[in-house]
Amino acid sequence: MVALEGGHAACGILLPYAIAEIIRAVTRLGDATAGWADALQAPLLLFIALALGEVVLSRAAGTLQFYFGPLQRHAVTRALYAYLQHHSQRYLSDNFAGALAHRIGETSLAVNQIMWAVIFDFWPVAIVFGVSIGLLFQAHLQLALFVLGWAVAFVALSWWLATRCQPYAVQAAAARSETTGRLVDSVTNLFSARLFARLGFERSLLDDQLAVELRAVRRSMWYSERVRWFQFAAAAVLKVGTLWYALRLWSQGLIGVAEFVLATSLSLLIINEARNLSRRFLEFFEFIGNVNNGVRTLIRPHELVDLAEARPGTIRRGEIEFSGVHFGYHAGQTIFENLDLRIPAGQRVGLVGFSGSGKSSFVSLLLRLYDPQQGRILIDGQDIRLMTQDSLHAQLGLIPQDPSLFHRSLLDNIRYGRQEASDEEVVEAARKAHAHEFVAQMKDGYHAMVGERGVKLSGGQRQRIAIARVILKNAPVLILDEATSSLDSVTEKAIQETLDEAMHGKTVIVIAHRLSTIAHLDRILVFDHGRIVEDGSHAELLARGGTYHRLWSGQAGGFLQDDPPAPGEKRSALATAATDGANLALAADPGDDPEGEAPRPDRGEAVLPAAAT
Repeated sequence: MVALEGGHAACGILLPYAIAEIIRAVTRLGDATAGWADALQAPLLLFIALALGEVVLSRAAGTLQFYFGPLQRHAVTRALYAYLQHHSQRYLSDNFAGALAHRIGETSLAVNQIMWAVIFDFWPVAIVFGVSIGLLFQAHLQLALFVLGWAVAFVALSWWLATRCQPYAVQAAAARSETTGRLVDSVTNLFSARLFARLGFERSLLDDQLAVELRAVRRSMWYSERVRWFQFAAAAVLKVGTLWYALRLWSQGLIGVAEFVLATSLSLLIINEARNLSRRFLEFFEFIGNVNNGVRTLIRPHELVDLAEARPGTIRRGEIEFSGVHFGYHAGQTIFENLDLRIPAGQRVGLVGFSGSGKSSFVSLLLRLYDPQQGRILIDGQDIRLMTQDSLHAQLGLIPQDPSLFHRSLLDNIRYGRQEASDEEVVEAARKAHAHEFVAQMKDGYHAMVGERGVKLSGGQRQRIAIARVILKNAPVLILDEATSSLDSVTEKAIQETLDEAMHGKTVIVIAHRLSTIAHLDRILVFDHGRIVEDGSHAELLARGGTYHRLWSGQAGGFLQDDPPAPGEKRSALATAATDGANLALAADPGDDPEGEAPRPDRGEAVLPAAAT
């Protein structure tokens, strides 16, 4: 494209030279018309060749741009997205997903625009200036120096004015982006605006933002208009100056008619090419700014990377071990300090504790969304940092509390768990997750689109699709984060039975706020400020009368309260009733006391008050 566009520009600027040669031949012929064809043959052929070359070379460059432009933009988009995929969870949490996607699109487009500006704008102008001044040097030295001085001054001033105008153009673009953001926010919350009778208020807010945008745009346009004043004034100087100087040289006999025509024609072509140079500079700086912003946002060092010695690993048994783990999200903040824990293969473990106690951090470390500052996390004796992240995540199944679906069909969303699964396997997984019933009632069945993040489905339906996806994945380690919290009690009971079946033979970690959902697990870990303060089965922990007993007794409506009661704080009547009810259930359940003995305080067992008895 550089070669073709350079040839196109050279052909265009050499046309005045061909015309000058024709005039020179005509001048030599004078009034004699005989033999004009032979005399004009060479300059006419040159003119025709240059005219055809201008068309052919420009369209050849345009064809290449048409073919390779989208491919080049796609390559940049693909590379940026691939780089973004390997950013850590911390990075993704600190940035809006929409803003990151916008940056990728904006940067890839700006890279294209920079290349086209260089190839199709600046490079042809450089060819035009260079060839023109070279031809003028052949015609007359002083005339060439005059045009050269004008060209240098024009380019330098255009560059300087563009740098002065750039901040105003950036401010105008930011104001337009802010208007778009405000408009999207208002449209997104239109339902709330209607319910609160604030439609007029939202229009008023938009008017205020439009006024801000108008001021910024007018300021930018005014500076751009000043640049145009300079462009037109400079063009007039070149037109008048070249014409006057060429006439003076001709009148003195220093140049002929052909050189006079050449000089005036070249000046007009130079003006035509250079007139919009300042505007191109403004756009060029804007494109550079877009790429710069994209690079600053996206191209940061990856926090979590596969080590050079990392290899794809295989999890066969699912034994998990935390060894001397120290971890904090930020410097000076410690979540875990010297955490040691072993979970045997096939064990089903529940994690409980108040918000902020470390349950989610424990799971995030196991998923390697973050790396500990010290210590190791092993699965089947393998340090997970020595496994590639893809191979690790391929063998861990997670059902989050708030599942997010792709804006694709239900079939695609479930099959995401195992892409080679057949349609029959997908349907079977949906049946196990009790999703088949509502899917079958939808208009397009399994081919129905679920909307962005699954907004067309209810919370319980999204959770059932997420459960079906993990059932289909069939990973050896299963992690459930309040996996049934959005379900009604009947569906929850049915799915709980399915999950119990899916847990068979797997290592399972369950985060729960409703303790009744984990009471049947093999083991329960009680977290408190990053420490495991209790470890045992449901019956063992109740019998100790410690933290878990207090959590179990203090549940309101089956859920943990958000924060533990402060020392000496009076408890509500509901919490007191829950405690008394739990103690009664503990006393009445023979499973907690196989010998039928009365509770013994020396073993940490609860002693019922006389009134309760």
